Amino acid sequence: MQNYFNLKGQVAVITGCSTGLGVQMAKALANQGANIVAIARRQNLIDEVAADIAKTYGVKTLAVCCDITSTQEVDAAVDKIMATFGRIDILINNAGTGAVAPAEDITDDQFYNEINIDLFGSFRMARKIAKVAMLPQKYGRIINISSMYGLVGNKVAPCSPYHAAKGGVVNLTRGLASEWGAKGITVNAICPGYFYSPLTKETLDSDFFQANAKTMIPQERYGNEGELDTAALFFASPMSSYVNGVILPVDGGYTAM
Repeated sequence: MQNYFNLKGQVAVITGCSTGLGVQMAKALANQGANIVAIARRQNLIDEVAADIAKTYGVKTLAVCCDITSTQEVDAAVDKIMATFGRIDILINNAGTGAVAPAEDITDDQFYNEINIDLFGSFRMARKIAKVAMLPQKYGRIINISSMYGLVGNKVAPCSPYHAAKGGVVNLTRGLASEWGAKGITVNAICPGYFYSPLTKETLDSDFFQANAKTMIPQERYGNEGELDTAALFFASPMSSYVNGVILPVDGGYTAM
């Protein structure tokens, strides 16, 4: 029988892999046999994640501390991964942040920080990994984590820099998919809806947001742990070789209305 999601022996790099959705997707890839590189800024957390994944799934892991707003740190991190594994097959650009404030009160630093992490950080990782690993090996799967807020606006949580950055990730995905598609690299994006994370828990637990979910989400609930994993596996699969430049919302139907 064909296992359409077999990733045995592949090397997957996941940014923002210290908590939340990044860890969940890393575990999903490890469950299919991928070796995992956990990247984030807090070494103690990614050490724990890497150790847990190695013990649970029996794959090789590596924890690399890296601030994706620094080109020098990104380059050094990728060089370390290549020295360890000799290849990189999958990149999930998951690291991100979110400034919530009325647009008229957003500072220059807040806007710049959002773009620098969510958009430019994703580009830094993709640029380096494509250059030293995926283009030479003529194979790669890049998965950018945008947001449903990269596709639509909203009236409940003012975050114009986040909309701008995640919208940029959507079209960066299309641009890279167009440029690298003939070279064996697919580039796709997932646009999650409301999922719990350390950044979102307080907001999502509020009475206002709970009521909003009933009105704005056709499934009338937030996403559960694990409900993003199959989208990541689909894009990461070697069998998804003709899926390129796709923007996939996983939002319970939020963007369908």
